Amino acid sequence: MRIDNPAPDGTFENCLKDDLKTLNAHLPRKRKTLSELLEEKHPHVECGDGNTHFFKKKELEHLAGMLNNNEQRTLLLPIIIEVGSVEGGMTVRSKTGTEAKVFSKILEMPIACTSDITTIFRPQLNVLRKVLKTTTQYVFTT
Repeated sequence: MRIDNPAPDGTFENCLKDDLKTLNAHLPRKRKTLSELLEEKHPHVECGDGNTHFFKKKELEHLAGMLNNNEQRTLLLPIIIEVGSVEGGMTVRSKTGTEAKVFSKILEMPIACTSDITTIFRPQLNVLRKVLKTTTQYVFTT
């Protein structure tokens, strides 16, 4: 008996979802705005794995110097960089486009936010992570 088109059983997809949950356990349960973090003595967020992620005050102040008060009240930290199947690029989801403004200033080149998504490429990521080490985190997607 020959089966031409067997229906997928979902085992691989389920395993992948579980692996991604494990890889992404370091993500914050709830992000905070830049203005909130600037007011904290020890700026931090609680992570899904029970750990605490601390932000460097200098980094927060550097970001604040790039943004106006309204942008500081809307920029959620850490900035989540999605690493997935996008060819050669990573994405950042943004309702305000503030992340694109920050990236543009650090990279000294225009970075666009279209349809609430900012795309960056590996060479840009290396520069951004040097400057924004504690204020960015990776999320792994399919």
